[in-house]
Amino acid sequence: MSLEQVAGLSRRDGAVQEIRRAIVKGALRPGEKVTEVGLAAQLGISRPTLREALNQLAREGLLVQEPYRGMRVAELSLSAHLDLARTREALDLLAVDAILADETGGRMAALDAHWQRFAAVETHPDPLLRHEAHVAFHRAIWEASENEVLVRVWPVIEAHITVALAQDQAIRSDPARASTQHHALVDALHSGDRSAIERAIHEHTISSAEELVAILDRSAVAASPRAATRA
Repeated sequence: MSLEQVAGLSRRDGAVQEIRRAIVKGALRPGEKVTEVGLAAQLGISRPTLREALNQLAREGLLVQEPYRGMRVAELSLSAHLDLARTREALDLLAVDAILADETGGRMAALDAHWQRFAAVETHPDPLLRHEAHVAFHRAIWEASENEVLVRVWPVIEAHITVALAQDQAIRSDPARASTQHHALVDALHSGDRSAIERAIHEHTISSAEELVAILDRSAVAASPRAATRA
């Protein structure tokens, strides 16, 4: 793993961004233990400043504090990946119904503005920039619905989405595939066809999660002691 030293008005914020980038890129992998001494040296900051950054990332849900063992990168179980996808599918459809019900078109226009910002960077070489624009677009779907409960629930879901995307990034980085799925989703939203929208959301959430879980499951089986013995 290689991290850039941070500088600027807030070294803590710079450290947060650089560590978040390492997680999104898969340089810090899901479940990996975070070593303060090594990170502080690579980032060129003091350990107290690093701890502030790590605590911020823990509050965001990207890191997990373990008693007497320090911090590690958060990860989702196979079942949690599927549960997250099912939850997102149901709530995305709830948001979409509210957007389509707006006869003024204002909600769809608000979503389109976020889509344009995401589309402008969806193939950018910086994975953190792509990731943040990706998450912002999905947040915009809920915000455009003007459903107050969805907006309040989003921060919890966002933390899980970021962890899931980090695991996905570590296994299969494919911006072109993600772009195709998102364009299909936006086209379906503009069509107003509820069945087409359901299919697009299902493909983007459920099918994608099932594919990732299958990959993770095969990797776990291949890495098991029994598999190594058979080999």
